[in-house]
Amino acid sequence: MTQRRFIIGGNWKMNTDLETGMALASQVADAASASEACDVVIYPPFPYLQAIDSVISNSPVTLGAQNIWPESHGAFTGEVSCGMLKDLGVASVLVGHSERRHVLLESDPLIAKKVDFAINREFQVVLCVGETLEQREMGSTLEIVLGQVQSGLESVNHDSMKNIVIAYEPVWAIGTGKTASAEDAQAVHSAIRGELASRYDDDVASLTRIQYGGSVKPENAKELFACPDIDGALVGGAALSGESFAAIIEAAC
Repeated sequence: MTQRRFIIGGNWKMNTDLETGMALASQVADAASASEACDVVIYPPFPYLQAIDSVISNSPVTLGAQNIWPESHGAFTGEVSCGMLKDLGVASVLVGHSERRHVLLESDPLIAKKVDFAINREFQVVLCVGETLEQREMGSTLEIVLGQVQSGLESVNHDSMKNIVIAYEPVWAIGTGKTASAEDAQAVHSAIRGELASRYDDDVASLTRIQYGGSVKPENAKELFACPDIDGALVGGAALSGESFAAIIEAAC
């Protein structure tokens, strides 16, 4: 069985101020330095990226961005290009997060374009997928999730998959305190891995890391990480507490 290196991501969303963000980054850097058996990425708000990079630059923590726009430059008010993020030391980007899909109404074709654009500029891309509560109750979880995987990877070739991470985040579990059971999460992760095997081959399927996201916290992390197809977590609320995020890192590493 292929041993995949765990990856723990902290998505700060539109939270923290400069002072608290720098303090939090310092705590994450300390935790990551103490547990170097897994990868740790943080995704601060855009205005703080440069300041946060100065805090984590001598640590194992990777700097990530919460979004990109799939053009190099131009009249795209409020958007940020890959080149701008590269200049700030960003190496990983989130694409297709549920809040981008459902709050900001990003479409599957736009998400696929973002994935393609970022991959071709040598970013690590975390493709987020997941179903709503209504879709889950209709029994459509796998149809929705695998459809998002297929669409998001439309232009990604075999060799580029080494820079792809997939995050399964059931929309109904994000920020609600509800969490998919470890058994349910494992079933979806296994199905995603099966889709990768069908789309590419067994090597890609076995090497691609698939995170779980959706109210991950220290109390449930170990159970989730014990599942064979769960390779870490994309953490929201608990990532805003240095103590909680450190405990999740420890559970993975």
